[in-house]
Amino acid sequence: MKLKFTAALLLTLLVAGCGGSPGQLEGTWRADAMPMTITFRPGETETMGVIERVDYATKGNVVKVTYKDGLMKGSSINFVIQDPNTATNPMYTLRRIR
Repeated sequence: MKLKFTAALLLTLLVAGCGGSPGQLEGTWRADAMPMTITFRPGETETMGVIERVDYATKGNVVKVTYKDGLMKGSSINFVIQDPNTATNPMYTLRRIR
């Protein structure tokens, strides 16, 4: 239960938004570890109706999302693009839905 809560909190905070293009991460994704949808747009993310400003940096098949405000301010999460519809990080896998 504690792990699910922590993962949900981190995922919610991840969905913030600010600068740059999300590159291959652009679009709407569903996490496999919990019923949560994340939308990555230029300069922001949205999860459960919460929009946060983020910066994106892409290096090869890794998209680094850095939060510019909110509880995750200054924190980064790396997503490894496995294929056009799958992205992973150490906590969960995302599947593209749009």
